[in-house]
Amino acid sequence: METDCTRDDIPVNGAPAGDGRTGAPAPLPAGTRLLHIGPHKTGTTAVQGALFAVKDKLPEHGVVFPAGTRHPMEAALAACARPGMMGDTVPTERHWTRLVEQVAAAGRHTSVVSSEFFADAADEATIGRIVEQLGGDRVHVLVTLRPLAKIMPSQWQQYVQNGLRMGYPDWLEHMLRKPPYEKPNPSFWRRHRHDRLIERWARVTGPDRITVVVVDDRDRDGLMRTFEALLGLPGNLLQPVPDTANRSLTLAETEMLRNLNVEFRGNDLPAELYSRLVRNGAVMHMKNTCSPTPHDVKIVTPRWAVEAAAGIGAEMMARIGASGVRVLGDPALLSAVPEPSGEVPGEARIAPEAAARALYGALAAAAAAPVRHTAQAKARTVHQTSSKELVRVLGHRCLKRLRRR
Repeated sequence: METDCTRDDIPVNGAPAGDGRTGAPAPLPAGTRLLHIGPHKTGTTAVQGALFAVKDKLPEHGVVFPAGTRHPMEAALAACARPGMMGDTVPTERHWTRLVEQVAAAGRHTSVVSSEFFADAADEATIGRIVEQLGGDRVHVLVTLRPLAKIMPSQWQQYVQNGLRMGYPDWLEHMLRKPPYEKPNPSFWRRHRHDRLIERWARVTGPDRITVVVVDDRDRDGLMRTFEALLGLPGNLLQPVPDTANRSLTLAETEMLRNLNVEFRGNDLPAELYSRLVRNGAVMHMKNTCSPTPHDVKIVTPRWAVEAAAGIGAEMMARIGASGVRVLGDPALLSAVPEPSGEVPGEARIAPEAAARALYGALAAAAAAPVRHTAQAKARTVHQTSSKELVRVLGHRCLKRLRRR
């Protein structure tokens, strides 16, 4: 359904807001630059994978997916003046300039750019630069939203994958009960105070060039169909692409990684080593080779936090509804409080197979960057060296190799 923010017969960015026969939004005008800004954990990866999979078919329908990869993350981070993931490639202005050039080359075709990291743009000056360089008044911003209660556990485990050492209960306390709610992750509310996110962008583009889509998890194909309608694509062209690497970690997997983060940070090892051996080694291999089972304990948000998130969701939706932007979907989903399952969570224990896969992933990543033995290192055996020093030596050796490569 569509809220009263706009009626179906009122033009939006030069196009009818909806099709009265199907309830789907009408296509945006040809040549539109559709900018999907997320935020995180709202179906962005699924959309990016589906668009990239049919990239070569899109031009025959008047649409271009200009990015050279599924997700132009470095370009978005550079545009927002944000650092990359811990130890990853440092985003540069060249990443952003290349994407801008690719969008400009789309000419009269409609182009679509999707990155949840655009939600990290912190001020109007940054947003204004992004919009102007991507096409000015040709840019139409798309925001996808899910309930906070569903976003929070996914976002916490994602922060853990980037080095966070705080457990979920403590993290919820900081995010919901400890003003100014900026520690340990100041990016969370910049991304997920959705009303303020939309207001920041609307002050630059105007509300008539923003569409908000409330994602309904019960309708797995709904988001794909909305993108097809907005882009004027044939029905069912966009299909989900299996991506095990993007699956969320179980509670046990996340706790294993969180404890590893404590050891890693405690030994003052370089961030480049974390990127190669942990996130892109151990974690990536574990995700790709181990699927969660019904026996795995999920990350469960306590009732008090679910209710607090629903209250914030209701407040945000009221402000979004009054902002004049177009809203597709059911806004009530953002403030709904799900019924408790009644299940008693079991003890989070990581399966031996998952632990072995993670260890192998780290070893394989280390083997991909062999290091030379120094005379000093040969002077002592492993048994004569403390475990803390061994970890530090391995870290420095891998870092040295990385820099040479």
